Amino acid sequence: MAEEEKNQIELVENIESLVYNIRGVQVMLDTDLARLYGYEVKRLNEQVKRNIERFLDDFMFQLTMEEIELVKSQIATSPNSNFYSGQEGGRRKPPYAFTEQGTYMLATVLK
Repeated sequence: MAEEEKNQIELVENIESLVYNIRGVQVMLDTDLARLYGYEVKRLNEQVKRNIERFLDDFMFQLTMEEIELVKSQIATSPNSNFYSGQEGGRRKPPYAFTEQGTYMLATVLK
């Protein structure tokens, strides 16, 4: 197997581990997408807000506290496991989850 092909397989496996099933749809969190695109989460979400008319209702949604706990339990061993810490100096707002269409739109907004 060529080195480039091996790297592509590893990338796909890494991305698959960032996909969660929430509300019956597969989503990626703003924290993970920001890291993939090389953005701060705050800056990524600013771009979304500036282009909110491009993000239809089924492109993204904000997690509830119950969903946050579910996701945190799924990523307890991940270095990203502290992605939301409420008002204790971490994020002040719950993360956004982007559907497949939302991730495509995000890519067009960021690039």
